[in-house]
Amino acid sequence: MAFWVYILRCADGSYYTGHTDNLEKRIGEHETGAISSCYTFKRRPLQLVFSQDCATREEALAAEQQIKGWSRKKKEAMMRGNWAEVSRLAKSSAPVRPEPVEGQSPASVHPSTSSGRTEEEVSR
Repeated sequence: MAFWVYILRCADGSYYTGHTDNLEKRIGEHETGAISSCYTFKRRPLQLVFSQDCATREEALAAEQQIKGWSRKKKEAMMRGNWAEVSRLAKSSAPVRPEPVEGQSPASVHPSTSSGRTEEEVSR
């Protein structure tokens, strides 16, 4: 049995990413509005802009979750098959940590998110 990860372009220009074991049926459900609670229901008409088959449901779900975390530019590069651009965008999206300025303590560049109190102090 094949599984699919897919992307739909909605009428408002947004993208919907999903996975299924029956691509034709699932796209039909989106297009007809069979599931009124679905993101795509009020965003029809829809266009299938990307699909990829996967060996297992787990693989399709993992691909869906990964793609959902990507920027719009990265998704569009993938849809065009521009893997060099996908790679470039992946590298550029890594969080950049500023380097301390001379004379500045590292703590002021990377401030603590804790209160600084111990568990014992909190329970008093």
